Amino acid sequence: MENKNQALRERLIELISGWKDSGKPTRTGFQSAAEEIILWKKKNRISGLWKIPPLFVTATIDDGWGHGMQLIQLWAKAMGLKVRSLGLLVKPEEIIRKCRKFNPDFLGMTVLQFDSEDDLVLITRNLPSKTRVIAGGPIFGADPDLAERAGIYFVAGNAAEFVAFMLNFEPIEK
Repeated sequence: MENKNQALRERLIELISGWKDSGKPTRTGFQSAAEEIILWKKKNRISGLWKIPPLFVTATIDDGWGHGMQLIQLWAKAMGLKVRSLGLLVKPEEIIRKCRKFNPDFLGMTVLQFDSEDDLVLITRNLPSKTRVIAGGPIFGADPDLAERAGIYFVAGNAAEFVAFMLNFEPIEK
């Protein structure tokens, strides 16, 4: 089991290194790479990077399309996280309620609008203590201090940054 997990880890590290050398792929390229990893995992009977898969809950509060969220969910599955989508344009109170119910390791969010800061703060202040918020979206580039003000644990500018971050995550095994 450990060797298979390590093989997946090495393959992901190789992908990220390649992207650093030759440049990040397009959205379609990121998607194809994740799909290839998922097929490779299935063929080799590899569940993921962790013995017990971390729970990754996703939602958007101001993004009705969710293209970025779809890509991150795909990569989360490729790495072996258990993914549960709460949906698009979810009210902050519903996100809080569901996170309290499911007690996820991570809440992944796409944020697009400047006026979402109050909702982000409400969410981050009312999550279970173990839940870390990973967010992405153009707003974080436009307002680099937003993540700190809103209590975001990690901002992923793209799928490669998300994968690199998750490669360093080590859950407490029970």
